[in-house]
Amino acid sequence: MKKAGILNRHLAGALAGLGHGDGVLVCDVGMPIPDGPRVVDLAFRAGVPAFAEVLDGLLGELVVEVATAAEEVRRANPEAAQLLEGCFPALELVPHERLKELSAQARLIVRTGEARPYANVLLRCGVFF
Repeated sequence: MKKAGILNRHLAGALAGLGHGDGVLVCDVGMPIPDGPRVVDLAFRAGVPAFAEVLDGLLGELVVEVATAAEEVRRANPEAAQLLEGCFPALELVPHERLKELSAQARLIVRTGEARPYANVLLRCGVFF
């Protein structure tokens, strides 16, 4: 049994299968989920688990070379924008409709319980060396 890191077996297994260039969408409860990518749904109740908490756990396990979010986050959810810009100084911002299109190519989608708008980020996996 794991004693640290991500303990959810479905999420831990999905992360172990990712490679360089694979996309991981971390999203709020309102983000449309496209057909195709593997989905690990962590949502329990509105707000639980929070986007920030899930993102923090994922960043402890993943190497990220690019992060993309909706430009609308700055206006509609300044707290999420500040979090994302703090985690990813070179954060790419695109229109929300474009982020939804890009999410269809993700290998994994992690749905949080976040109930505030535009708390979504598409991560592209990098390598540790």
